[in-house]
Amino acid sequence: MDVKIAPDWKELLAPEFEKPYFAQLTEFVRQEYASRRIFPRGSNIFRAFDKCPFDRLKVVVIGQDPYHGPGQANGLCFSVADGVPFPPSLQNIFKEVSDDTGTPIPSTGNLDRWAEQGVLLLNAVLTVRAHEAASHAGRGWETFTDAVVRAIAQRKEGIVYMLWGSYAQKKGAIADPQRNLILKAVHPSPLSVYRGFFGCRHFSRANEYLRSVGKEPIVW
Repeated sequence: MDVKIAPDWKELLAPEFEKPYFAQLTEFVRQEYASRRIFPRGSNIFRAFDKCPFDRLKVVVIGQDPYHGPGQANGLCFSVADGVPFPPSLQNIFKEVSDDTGTPIPSTGNLDRWAEQGVLLLNAVLTVRAHEAASHAGRGWETFTDAVVRAIAQRKEGIVYMLWGSYAQKKGAIADPQRNLILKAVHPSPLSVYRGFFGCRHFSRANEYLRSVGKEPIVW
């Protein structure tokens, strides 16, 4: 597995890379890439970390599984490559950003621009088989990304956690609400978006909080 990851993350997560579960996960992922169509491409598995180094981290967004359609997953949760049509959840995120902040809906669903400002767009599972949702769940990725969230919670404060849906809320439960801003809403998928994602104003609330702790707000 190509561990292309920002140096400060690599140092922070080094103990995880040495554990038996990670060796098993690596072997599984290598075999999957060798024998099946897997997303994202191998060099993008750790791209969320590469685009958002630990020392610049301001916001954590937790997703579940990479997109499993051709050309969609690019290593950042909810994000797609330039030129790829917006999946429904991303469309709903952009609608809320626009309604909340007045930012026009962008022409690209590539969220590199968020990551480069300090938004960690972390999926719980970092790889998936083409057209098979959750096909790499339960193989060890969740243990690794739990360790990521734990490391942030233990070493950082003044962080905004955007936890959309019960899965993300459970994964982010370790974060201390006394030392960070915890924003919770339903998932932005079409199945739940009208039950409280629209109107949650997470993006303006995040920026208000970041300003209050002396950090630059995010240009959403």
